[in-house]
Amino acid sequence: MIGASGLRLFTALWPEPATRAALQAWADALPWPASARRVRPADLHITLHFLGDVPAERLPDLRQALALPSPRTELLLDRAAMFHGGALVLEPASVPEPLGALQATLDLRLRALGLPLETRRWRPHVTLARHARGLALTAPNAPVPWHSQGHVLVASRPGSPYELLQRFGQ
Repeated sequence: MIGASGLRLFTALWPEPATRAALQAWADALPWPASARRVRPADLHITLHFLGDVPAERLPDLRQALALPSPRTELLLDRAAMFHGGALVLEPASVPEPLGALQATLDLRLRALGLPLETRRWRPHVTLARHARGLALTAPNAPVPWHSQGHVLVASRPGSPYELLQRFGQ
């Protein structure tokens, strides 16, 4: 739902049900510390771009900029890492070139709209939990395959599940 002032938005790769189930099973097998705050299974994703607060009147231009074909590629989530702040993530050892090209093309289109984007290099990952310091990192028992079949525009509201606003490139 779009509020009067707009939404907090991001673009992402959204998992298929089998991928979501594999990620949840991998996470369920971990001995989580009491401080860990697991990501809801329905909210698991790989962020392409965090857009922040976008006024509602910008949505038509944003949707047009995001409307492009997406490559059908596979990522292999085969490394566990602990990010700053204690976020446990799964990430690929390598990114297929077509997926990197999609992220770069979206970057150019979003910057052309004047949206402030991060300047850090894109590091694709799935966040499984926050505040997970103290968890012993292990590699996935079996790499989790992620079949990329399009990208999405998502709204984020504190305390609520993510809201999928539109799918692109499928």
